[in-house]
Amino acid sequence: MNLKQFLSHNQAKKVRFALIGLSVIGFLSIIWWLMNDPSRSFNKSLPGLDKRSASNDLSRNQVTKIGENFTLFGTLTTTLTGTWPRFRGENFDNISKSTVPLTDKIGDIKKRIRWSVPLGEGHAGASIWKGAVYILDYDEAKRSDMLRCFSLVDGKELWRRWYKVNIKRNHGMSRTVSAVTEKYILSMGPRCHVMCVERDNGNFKWGIDVEKEYNAEVPLWYTGQCSLIDGTTAIIATGGKALMIAVDCETGKKLWETPNPKKWKMSHSSVMPYVLNGRKMYVYSAIGGVFGVAADGPDAGKVLWETAAWNHNVVAPSAVCMPDGKVFLTAGYGAGSMMLQLKAAGNKYDVKVLQEYAPKDGLACEQQTPLYFKGHLFGILPKDGGALRNQMVCVTPSDPKKIVWSSGKTTRFGLGPFIIADNKLFILSDEGELTIARPSISSFEMLDHVKLMDGQDAWAPLALADGYLVLRDSKKMFCIDMRK
Repeated sequence: MNLKQFLSHNQAKKVRFALIGLSVIGFLSIIWWLMNDPSRSFNKSLPGLDKRSASNDLSRNQVTKIGENFTLFGTLTTTLTGTWPRFRGENFDNISKSTVPLTDKIGDIKKRIRWSVPLGEGHAGASIWKGAVYILDYDEAKRSDMLRCFSLVDGKELWRRWYKVNIKRNHGMSRTVSAVTEKYILSMGPRCHVMCVERDNGNFKWGIDVEKEYNAEVPLWYTGQCSLIDGTTAIIATGGKALMIAVDCETGKKLWETPNPKKWKMSHSSVMPYVLNGRKMYVYSAIGGVFGVAADGPDAGKVLWETAAWNHNVVAPSAVCMPDGKVFLTAGYGAGSMMLQLKAAGNKYDVKVLQEYAPKDGLACEQQTPLYFKGHLFGILPKDGGALRNQMVCVTPSDPKKIVWSSGKTTRFGLGPFIIADNKLFILSDEGELTIARPSISSFEMLDHVKLMDGQDAWAPLALADGYLVLRDSKKMFCIDMRK
């Protein structure tokens, strides 16, 4: 081999070694990306650290005449009987009890869209009552909260009840689900204006400005607390001068108020009714701690248990209360999760922390409330959830750090909502893709998925009745015919 051949041979070897080295580095980089959370080194941008809140941006001196305006467009004629009367449905579990058979193959999505209507920017979900859809909207042109009623079948607006209130855009405005019964509708606006109207005609009953009357602080991204009517009683977690209040829906009379000596604040979470050992209570995950208040009896409105062990700046998911006294709590922005165990102790309850962990170490959720089904918890991990971030996962309450299954690295949902109906799991990604899966407790079984809309931030809770699925992105609401 002459000198020229020797140099050429060695150069070729160097090139081969360089290519092999780059391939190894590339392969190891992919493995590292899959196994590690790329956001772990980010500085957390927690709301409120700029010392700005929704309350501070707006004048407390504004006079708001709750419910002052009404517009009638038409009347409802329907034979539909199904309901989704509140946040998380009839039984507060996000599981529909409807017996209408639903499809497991979507097919041409354009043929399934019954109607769509534009909305003000926000994330408020719908409630449904016997052929009517109710949603709290915000009209920027009129600068008004608007409780709007639509026909479930054709999307025609029937009426709206509204009132002036100044709101600055803050990554959306209205973001609550109104509660509906045969007689009443209860809404809660972005700046904590509570309004009760008659369901069938929208006639105004009463209103409460929680921010002013209870010296409450409007949550960082406006009110996220979805309304609760229990029988004929409105239950509101106010913060400020009271932890919680009960109001008679017919008269607007205050039935009881729970004192707030520790000055816990309203979160973006919602009040969850809970019956444990025959005792009914209302559970709320506040800013400052979590607590349970007696729902009835001579001590109605009294605190049955509380703990400041769970205390985070931003709390959106509601407490998941399980039959054996376990209460699962979770939140985003690094909060992770906590499992409590309640045990009766006379007229009150002892509280024990069973587990607490970071978001990448087990089930945690940033925005949606986990779903309890067949003794398991389903939820979508937050963006700081490690290698499984934004995937749906299934765990057991006895060990929520152990993942039973995940939806997979190619099936991620962001902050999207989900429900179970007709033994099917319906999941909407925050980019508008609708997925149907089998709600299995052994593996993730996808049945179908389709891109529904080109919008973004499809975060609002889903609602389903009579086979019609109502959902939205940040600017438009859709009705999808999911009947088989």
